[in-house]
Amino acid sequence: MSAGEPGSVVRRMLLGSQLRRLREARGITREAAGYSIRASESKISRMELGRVSFKTRDVEDLLTLYGIDDEAERESLLSLAREANVAGWWHSYSDVLPSWFPTYVGLEGAAHLIRVYEVQFVHGLLQTEDYARAVVRRGMRGASAADIERRVALRLERQKHLLGDHAPEFHIVLDEAALHRPYGDRDVMRGQLRHLIEVSERPNVRLQVMPFAFGGHSGESGAFTLLSFPESDLSDVVYLEQLTSALYLDKREDVAQYEHALKELQQDSPGPEESRELIRRLAEQV
Repeated sequence: MSAGEPGSVVRRMLLGSQLRRLREARGITREAAGYSIRASESKISRMELGRVSFKTRDVEDLLTLYGIDDEAERESLLSLAREANVAGWWHSYSDVLPSWFPTYVGLEGAAHLIRVYEVQFVHGLLQTEDYARAVVRRGMRGASAADIERRVALRLERQKHLLGDHAPEFHIVLDEAALHRPYGDRDVMRGQLRHLIEVSERPNVRLQVMPFAFGGHSGESGAFTLLSFPESDLSDVVYLEQLTSALYLDKREDVAQYEHALKELQQDSPGPEESRELIRRLAEQV
């Protein structure tokens, strides 16, 4: 499976969404649904959010409980369950990934619109190999050289998503701090800044820089990512990475607040050409 194809994560979300609608249409509680498959209410919640894999027997039992006896409809959903359990291309890197990150990689690879605010460093999809290596080495202190190289390889594989035939729209606001904070030596930083200028000219990439001179702004809560999908059944997802875990928010009111914050960041930041000029000046000073 290539980096640009919708993966098992999205299939789990689609199946979970359909199971939730079927349950609600029958007026069945999560507790009752959990009882029918010998599981807890929280397990049903995680299934409906696409956060866990699906056992075929569990899906069969839930469909029976929800009154779905049409063979074609059952087989369609069971087929989706089988596809949802197929490991994505990133599975081979699971030994060097934190437990919460494979879900993000799957969502990123299936999104048709990725919107980002980043403050600490250049976003992974825009990093050069040398810069990525410096970032990974800093974040994985004590790791073996082989593990660091595997993490860098994963990052470079993810970047193919921006270059493929079905590349997503990628809109990013980079805080100027990310452009000043050195990762690697001067050559690495200069190369990274020049790479940003080059990649920002791609038709599917819109890069803006929030300058220091603006002062306080709507990104005060820190970095975040908004993922949107072509499937109408899937809601937008906000990804928030933390030190030891990550949050995936899909409630409409939560997503709306982050969309509003990003819109303000975009409105308050210089446009793409002005931002490129700011990056050019910084590259000349490195």
